Amino acid sequence: MNIKAPRAWQRMLSGRRLDLLNPSPLDIEISDIAHGLARVARWNGQTHGDHAFSVAQHCVLVEALALHFEPTLPRQWRLAALLHDGPEYVVGDMISPFKAAMGLDYKEFENRILEAVHVRFGLPKQIPDEITALIKRADKASAYLEAVGLAGFSEEEARQIFGVPKGIEKARKLDLTPLGANEAAALYLDRFGKLT
Repeated sequence: MNIKAPRAWQRMLSGRRLDLLNPSPLDIEISDIAHGLARVARWNGQTHGDHAFSVAQHCVLVEALALHFEPTLPRQWRLAALLHDGPEYVVGDMISPFKAAMGLDYKEFENRILEAVHVRFGLPKQIPDEITALIKRADKASAYLEAVGLAGFSEEEARQIFGVPKGIEKARKLDLTPLGANEAAALYLDRFGKLT
């Protein structure tokens, strides 16, 4: 019996084919990441504004917050912050409650893609724990700011769910205006270009 395995790759606009089960750094292009992330909505699109707040904009915000929290953060780790949700260009942005329901296998799947993204852009497969912690801090602060500024959460509700991010008083001035997909992709590519 000849059973054909299901297709496990995604064709990208660059022409690359990314194998989702065994991702190769050679099949990853920053233009595909920027294009995909700019078209993936944070909060499942449940945000105010004429456009969805994209994962591309979220990644730019996380990189800015990481630098805000650690002003001497080296460029390579700022790049890691920008790329922290890189796998979502191909798998989408699953909301945290859904990821929790899916279990650890989903996280491992995402991590394989993230490791390939890291290698593609000159970062170690696994970044140091203190940098991971800083990026998680910036990611949570971003979620808090987005929740209150875009997703209709009250300050109290956001504090209960995300905690009170320390040191974000000045960061509240960061622009959260949702951009169209092409503008968001250009913003992401611009940040990438400045960091590489």
